[in-house]
Amino acid sequence: MNRAEPPGGQIHHTDPFATPEPHRSPVRRFRGRVPAAVTLWTAYGPTTIGETAGPAGLTVSSTLVADGEPGRLIGLLDEESELWAAASASGRFAVTVLGAAHRQLADRFAGLFPAPGGLFAAGEWSRTPYGPVPAGAGGWAGCRLDGAREYGWALLVEATIETVDLSDEAPPLVHHRGRYRELAG
Repeated sequence: MNRAEPPGGQIHHTDPFATPEPHRSPVRRFRGRVPAAVTLWTAYGPTTIGETAGPAGLTVSSTLVADGEPGRLIGLLDEESELWAAASASGRFAVTVLGAAHRQLADRFAGLFPAPGGLFAAGEWSRTPYGPVPAGAGGWAGCRLDGAREYGWALLVEATIETVDLSDEAPPLVHHRGRYRELAG
């Protein structure tokens, strides 16, 4: 036994399963250098015999808002996500801007943090006609789905903003180079 190494297993300071540097996609690495606001998209599932299925949600960092009459919103989603199934069936969804207090929530809806009891079991939620909205969110938009098409490896979703609720003004949570960051206030 080499006495220079402590007994037991070693914890890596890097991800041992990460793609080696020379094999990483340059486009993905470029995308990681573009800071993006972290949003939560939610929708209610399809209606069957007068009842609405449970809600679905997904953390999305590819959301863009275009001002106009009416306002428009686009984003990139995973076509196989439960959120897309719910939003495409109902024709509407809510988009919430997440803040620093929502890091764990963002990870939960991204599938990176455990969600015992389901994604919506923890925290307080407000029910809206578009989808559930987390309590304490800085603002949210209710959107009507206009269309979607394949775009790269994602689905480009286009929507019309039908309602906006601006509650508190909190600094947004930003995703940059694989980590959450906060904007200085």
